[in-house]
Amino acid sequence: MIYQSKMAPKYDFLQEENMEFLLSLLNNESENVSGLGASIISHSCKTSLEQKLLFDAGVLKRLTSLLGGSLIQRDASLESIATIFKNNPEVVSQFVGPDTGRTLSCIIEIVKDRFARTRLLASLCLIVIRNASPCYLQDVGIKTKLINNLLELLDDPGRVGDEASFAFSSLIAEKEDMQKLAFEVNGVDKLYNHLQKGSLHPRRFEGILLALADMCSKLECCRSRCLSLQVLKLVVDALAHDSSDVRSAACMCLRSVSRSIKNLSAGSFMNETIVIPLVRLLDDTSTAVQVAALGAISNIVVDFTTRRSTFIRLGGVKLLVQLSKSMDSTIRLNALRALRNLIFLAEDKCKEEIFMELTASLLASLICDPEPSVQEQALALVRNLVDGRINSVEYIFAEDGIILDAVGRQLRIASKAEIEIQGMYVLGNVATGKESHKEAVMDQLLLRAENKAQSCIIKFLQSNDSRLRTAAVWAVLNLTCSSSPGSSGRLVKLHDAGIVSHVKNMVNDPCLDVKLRVKTALEQFNSFDDSLV
Repeated sequence: MIYQSKMAPKYDFLQEENMEFLLSLLNNESENVSGLGASIISHSCKTSLEQKLLFDAGVLKRLTSLLGGSLIQRDASLESIATIFKNNPEVVSQFVGPDTGRTLSCIIEIVKDRFARTRLLASLCLIVIRNASPCYLQDVGIKTKLINNLLELLDDPGRVGDEASFAFSSLIAEKEDMQKLAFEVNGVDKLYNHLQKGSLHPRRFEGILLALADMCSKLECCRSRCLSLQVLKLVVDALAHDSSDVRSAACMCLRSVSRSIKNLSAGSFMNETIVIPLVRLLDDTSTAVQVAALGAISNIVVDFTTRRSTFIRLGGVKLLVQLSKSMDSTIRLNALRALRNLIFLAEDKCKEEIFMELTASLLASLICDPEPSVQEQALALVRNLVDGRINSVEYIFAEDGIILDAVGRQLRIASKAEIEIQGMYVLGNVATGKESHKEAVMDQLLLRAENKAQSCIIKFLQSNDSRLRTAAVWAVLNLTCSSSPGSSGRLVKLHDAGIVSHVKNMVNDPCLDVKLRVKTALEQFNSFDDSLV
């Protein structure tokens, strides 16, 4: 009874006498005693070292022999086997070999057992094996059988039905082939039918929403089916559920469904019915709900119509800016991602309203955030902010150019390619502006970091990351555009700094995108008087 509780003490497998005692339990003829041994494993085995120790001690062989025992022994054994296999491809590959193929076949057969809990545990065991080592269980028939079994188990009125959707999610998550199979057996419709029943237990409600989220994460056909079935109304209602887990799952489902470019373009999600409850969740007492809501908002605000004003009018921007100051770096990160998407290709008025809330000083501090991932999102936000007309470029010069200085500083000290890429695109966008804008970019690019022998742009042109090389060449292109009156002077400065010669050496770059940009740059160089370079 103690080991049925999550509060039970963890059993130490590293002590030799403990392992001997565990084996004595498993080898005991009493189903209750051997079942206890299996329960101890399920409860206490958490690390890859412990999994390896149990495998080396021959525990798996004993557990597989219990699969042919009583119901108690079979269920406890399946649960323990899954625990030892979980996220451990080494143990799986050693176990699921030619000599033990019969055991795998046995587990596959148990999926058809008459007891619902046994079928669920056998399915979980196979899912763990496949997730740890995808090379196993490739047969389409077995995969379809697993999907159908788990969808059928949703009909169970008890705990098995509550947990079946979570097992279903772990089977299809991030796997397009499995999602497609699930769609072909009407997985979306079956999950929707359960949602329609109403008064669901919070655990079951959460699981079904997460299963729908996983089904819609990659396939447009699943998203379209959800929308045609009016699933969205039930999901939006769930945003106000008493359970924080259900609210969080509803946000995740909404995030997956709103990945549809077709429906985003049609403005299907930017309406008050969806936006109002989402904005409310930004002030939720649960951090997990706030993060999930930010994820959904990040998708929805990439609205290709002109409805972003709806989100701003409902106070969404104020709350996002407030969350960007959070002590929790995950919330800061997701708030910035949402703001970045909101400002993407936005109209001038929309940008102005967002920038007034953000302020230059806050943006500059976020660019220099202690967390590299937050720095990257802050730079991506600024990249979108200064993209477009010349008046957009002016934002980076607010408050005596505090944002531009922060960008330049990060480019000189950053060690993460993603930060450098976003920073270079910021400067590249600014370099499309007026002469004064281009000269400000030149000052940042030619400024050497302390104790560095070369400017940061030369380092970027030599980078192993083709994305960074592309961004660096783009900046050079925009600085030397022949239609700009000061381009010849900037070309001389770039030549004297050794940047022109580096660009010329990239003419045969292995990346086609870089190669095309370099070709254009060389054509621009050649349009000037040869004596300049």
